[in-house]
Amino acid sequence: MKTFRYPARHGYAVEVSPFLPTRLACATAQYYGIAGCGTLLVLEQREADVCLVRSFDWNDGLFDVTWSENNEHVLVTGAGDGSIQVWDSENPQGPLQVLKEHTQEVYSVDWSQTRGETLLVSGSWDHTAKVWDPERLQCLCTLRGHEGVVYSTIWSPHIPGCIASASGDGTLRVWDVKAAVCRLAIPAHNGEILSCDWCKYDQNVLVTGSVDCSLCVWDLRNIRQPVTKLLGHSYAIRRVKFSPFHHTILASCSYDFTVRFWDFSKTEPLLETLEHHSEFVCGLDFNLHVPNQVVDCSWDETVKIYSPPKLAAAQPSAP
Repeated sequence: MKTFRYPARHGYAVEVSPFLPTRLACATAQYYGIAGCGTLLVLEQREADVCLVRSFDWNDGLFDVTWSENNEHVLVTGAGDGSIQVWDSENPQGPLQVLKEHTQEVYSVDWSQTRGETLLVSGSWDHTAKVWDPERLQCLCTLRGHEGVVYSTIWSPHIPGCIASASGDGTLRVWDVKAAVCRLAIPAHNGEILSCDWCKYDQNVLVTGSVDCSLCVWDLRNIRQPVTKLLGHSYAIRRVKFSPFHHTILASCSYDFTVRFWDFSKTEPLLETLEHHSEFVCGLDFNLHVPNQVVDCSWDETVKIYSPPKLAAAQPSAP
């Protein structure tokens, strides 16, 4: 396991570059995000350790980060002041652009995954999600319908113009961006939903993670009940991610200080529980380039990179 420590900054989100297998970015905040500024860390994984390539400061906490899918140097962050920053990791001067339309904290940013589409989505405490053209630097539409904080906004990796969002109102929603309408609203949990993610192998399957300590896997063709409910965490689930290499494997991190790995096709779905942090674990990602490698970040001021043994034992899915 490799560890990078950045004193006085608490990790909120981490994402591996879609272009470079050793490059990752971490969005952090001072004072646990309650006050103070934020720092975007661009990190490089080396054979024996992790080093800082560049850091960018912002005057409010940074709560999420996403890499551009068409420029290996460009990143986007969401901040506590309601703004979105576009950064160039080769340009130490500060953000290239700042997009300011949300009226409260931006908790989620995600760059579109499908070919032929260069779009950005953001989710905010103002109960809206917004879709942006990052090249023309304009908001294309505002998605309204949630009755609580929008904690998570994720582009479908399969269907162009399709977004899933998870909210404090307990619903998972699926949106058609071209029409700017909600196509599905699923009352997925009895508590706030802090995270959602799409399966990389099936366009109809999503996972949600909630403050009710459960993960629910959903099939959009039958939303009356979840495909499965995964129990094991003892506090709120902060982030969920599907594996890019396995149809039914996913990861979750939590305020219970653990990261857990699941295979929902198995009778005993919990594969592994790792407790290598001393604070809330908020950020989590799989490395697209290195099978079974995982990165996470925590309020304990560390980013960790590792390969869970039980994950390595699983057979990859056919593409």
